[in-house]
Amino acid sequence: MANSYSQIYLHFVIVVKRRENLIPKEHKEELHRYISGLVTNRGCKMLAIHCMPDHTHFFVGFKPVISISDFVKEIKVESNQFINHKRWTKTRFAWQEGFGVFSYSHSHLSRVINYIKNQEQHHAKKKFEQEYRALLKKFQVTYEERYIFDFID
Repeated sequence: MANSYSQIYLHFVIVVKRRENLIPKEHKEELHRYISGLVTNRGCKMLAIHCMPDHTHFFVGFKPVISISDFVKEIKVESNQFINHKRWTKTRFAWQEGFGVFSYSHSHLSRVINYIKNQEQHHAKKKFEQEYRALLKKFQVTYEERYIFDFID
């Protein structure tokens, strides 16, 4: 086969270190644009993104030109540098180690996009911890409770 073809849709969840509320609401649109640019620069397509104060969801049309782990690591490192350079926080900004990633089929695109875009309304009813555990359960992901969140000491 001369070319490679793929259709991979991945929903990523990354969390602020110690679950601190460090993503300022007044800057989240700028952060959306910045992370979207990072995704695009890696040959992928941003389908939806929403930054909450303590975590971020983004949904990507993923191209397998890079490993998923390397992709997320690069997004986190570069967005850390961006936020710290902008001095949006009084303390040094960092993402928690690890990430969540969940795959969806093409038939689920609009539902996942709407889910991500409506995070503020969603979290008015359900805490992030509940949401994240529900995703892990839905996708039958085995996890150890002591490693799931890095809370504030």
